[in-house]
Amino acid sequence: MKKYVSFVIIAVLSSLLTLTGYTYLYKTQKQTSNKDLTIHREQKDTTGQFMHEATYTPAHDNPYNIPDFRDIVKKTKDAVVHVRNTRYIQQYQPFFFGYREGPVYKQEGTGSGVIISPDGYIVTNNHVIKDASEIEVTLENKQTYKAELVGTDPNTDVAILKINADNLPYLTFGDSDNLELGEWVLAIGNPYNLGTTVTSGIVSAKGRDLKGNKRIDNFIQTDAVVNPGNSGGALINTKGQLIGINTMIFSMNGSYIGYSFAIPSNIVRKIADDILEYGSIQKGVLGVKAAELNGEIAKKLGINQTEGVYIYEIEPDSGADKAGLESGDIIIKINNIKIATMADLLGYLKTKRPGDEIEVTIIRNGDTKHFTVALSKNNAAYLKSLGLSVKNVNKNILDRYGVSHGVYIDRVNNRLLYQNGIRPGYIITKINGQKIYSVDDITNILSDLFDKQFTIEIVAPDGRIEKYIFQ
Repeated sequence: MKKYVSFVIIAVLSSLLTLTGYTYLYKTQKQTSNKDLTIHREQKDTTGQFMHEATYTPAHDNPYNIPDFRDIVKKTKDAVVHVRNTRYIQQYQPFFFGYREGPVYKQEGTGSGVIISPDGYIVTNNHVIKDASEIEVTLENKQTYKAELVGTDPNTDVAILKINADNLPYLTFGDSDNLELGEWVLAIGNPYNLGTTVTSGIVSAKGRDLKGNKRIDNFIQTDAVVNPGNSGGALINTKGQLIGINTMIFSMNGSYIGYSFAIPSNIVRKIADDILEYGSIQKGVLGVKAAELNGEIAKKLGINQTEGVYIYEIEPDSGADKAGLESGDIIIKINNIKIATMADLLGYLKTKRPGDEIEVTIIRNGDTKHFTVALSKNNAAYLKSLGLSVKNVNKNILDRYGVSHGVYIDRVNNRLLYQNGIRPGYIITKINGQKIYSVDDITNILSDLFDKQFTIEIVAPDGRIEKYIFQ
């Protein structure tokens, strides 16, 4: 009996010791786990605005460690607005041997926008406000403002609006060059004036070119759901920073099927700064003619390098020429950013202005070399759709023609225009009523008028004004 009681006492003591030890270890582990886990951290940036890092839930509640974006959404959603575009179209009806004015039709389009300053500057897509007669912006709190169109860049599909308001919530720009594949992002929009919509995803790809040979773009691709009405909305990183403007989806039926594309924030910021500071886009030119490498081209050239941009011609007196770049060089980096495609190269150059210096890393005869290149201004262009070569001219030449703006026709390859008397020495001053100040203006406008009718105003050397309609 004594022996049996002894066994019972020993068993009870052992159980108590085991339970006490387990409880101690569990509490210690829980305290250590919670101590090491950052639930939320915020800090002020140089502007005094709070920047927020990702909020994570404890690992035992969220075994996949997926970010909890709730706090970031609360701090950023008020900076995303609804944009309404109203357009009035005058119809014309046949009348005997001509036309007479018919009824005026009202068309409306909608999209989203992002407030980028507390005094009311807003960035959106150019296609959201294109041809607008009136633009209206509605904030998250349902307050509505008439918006002024400050400027656009059709080539990058960016537009800047301004509303008369102060102390507005706004987003700061992040560095889109530092985005990594697989990084978490949020897509925030305000479509159809329904209020905020939020979706999440990851960065699927960078440097996407969606225009083929017509135009090179440099989109961020994500799998965050974006649908019509979200154009112009914000793509946000886990610090609550604006790292892209949601622009389009790739779809056969008009609805989201897994591919969303955003304009990188570094391009958007540069376009916005140019419009606000200069009134037009300042385009920095490297001064090379180049082609994207791949296995097939590398084999034809007899080289081993299959990634990068192959230079086949250097423009005389350009920044590349003065820096010592040569035909046959292969560009692999700019400012230590990898350049694997033409989209990488042209996308990065879109963030730079004339006069900016960049470090270009190239491969020449198997050796890696570095050159500092000062970007130059784009002074000439060939307008393939018109068969014309044009170049910028100084104020003295414009004064001789009696005009304040325009580009100089340097060469005419269009037989029809030549037969109608258009010769080198004429000045193109307007396209569809829009004033032309530089070759960048004319190339941007024409790229937005692809397959559409437009009118060009030309001034002859004797001051005669002529207009031509292109269909």
